[in-house]
Amino acid sequence: MAYFVLLLGMGFVLGGLAVASNPSPYYGVVGLVLGSVVGCGWLVSLGVPFVALVLFMVYLGGMLVVFVYSVCLAADPFPETWGDWRVLGYGAGMVLVLVVGVVVGGV
Repeated sequence: MAYFVLLLGMGFVLGGLAVASNPSPYYGVVGLVLGSVVGCGWLVSLGVPFVALVLFMVYLGGMLVVFVYSVCLAADPFPETWGDWRVLGYGAGMVLVLVVGVVVGGV
């Protein structure tokens, strides 16, 4: 069970990383959905499945509509992907900050 919670925590951090380094609104929505699914899975593992279900339904019902609207307004003919050098630089910088935080914090 501890490995499952650790896996969910890493998925939540990766979802946050995907939102923070999104090159296009298309991929930001994917990161937010990943973070929402993993966060609700984390709540289910803690023993509160009803709260997780309600939060997930509220997210899909309300927040996703706003992001779909923003994607429609920001339609790029050639959107940047996560494989671009600029996006990889942002991801490497965020991982570096996390590693420095772990080293300085002594965890």
